[in-house]
Amino acid sequence: MQGTTSARGGWRASLALHFRNDLGRTVLARAAHVGPLTVQRPFYPEGGTCHLYLLHPPGGIVGGDELDITVMLDPGSHALITMPGASKFYRSAGAEARLSQHMTVGEDAALEWLPQDTIFFPGARARQTTAFHLSRGSRLLAWELFCLGRPVNGEAFSEGELHSRLEVWLEDSPLLVERLHLREGDLSPVAEQPWVGTLLFYPADEQMLEAVRDALQPLENFSGATCTDNLMTVRFLADDNLICQKAMRNVWQLMRPLLLNKSPEPPRIWLT
Repeated sequence: MQGTTSARGGWRASLALHFRNDLGRTVLARAAHVGPLTVQRPFYPEGGTCHLYLLHPPGGIVGGDELDITVMLDPGSHALITMPGASKFYRSAGAEARLSQHMTVGEDAALEWLPQDTIFFPGARARQTTAFHLSRGSRLLAWELFCLGRPVNGEAFSEGELHSRLEVWLEDSPLLVERLHLREGDLSPVAEQPWVGTLLFYPADEQMLEAVRDALQPLENFSGATCTDNLMTVRFLADDNLICQKAMRNVWQLMRPLLLNKSPEPPRIWLT
């Protein structure tokens, strides 16, 4: 469907996904989209779990664009969502680009939200909100990875502005509300590092926490993990994308059997 124009001059696009459990197999019951947000056909490489690839606009996100993604998992369903490539926020002449992502996970449902990295080009003005709404018995394995500037090309995030908000709710109670604000080249909040990663796991315990901390040792002082109210939050900073990708996938491979009683089944797109 054709997108609409936002009040700030960019594209306004949305994607709403609804998963349900159909006799032990998770199906994509609804995928409604407006504009250049869509999904590929679901895959089932491990039986009943639905693997889905979300497609962001091929040209990236520019100033004035507004994108809204909502995901709902009915009780007992299990979806793994990733993307074929990185999301990109391009340089803006002044207007802010906005991405809103809200996921609702029902009773005894499991969501694996594993997008590729998000690249904020120098001069981008971006606002990203990601919120997970959990129910009793929900399971969550999620991550986000920010690339500030284009370090491979030697370009730092020397200008522009980023507002990021990350939330996890258990019914009506907040488990995590975290904000990151970077502007005009000041990267001191992230120790001047261009790669910023966060992983979330629920429900977790102290034994899982110790196992993850052991897996983070190669990152040395630029990583850490905490567990509060059964939500494990893993954070790290790095100057190398390969280090980030390896660390995140190693932790996910460690936690998936513990939380889901399933062996790690990397999405096919990660292998291409």
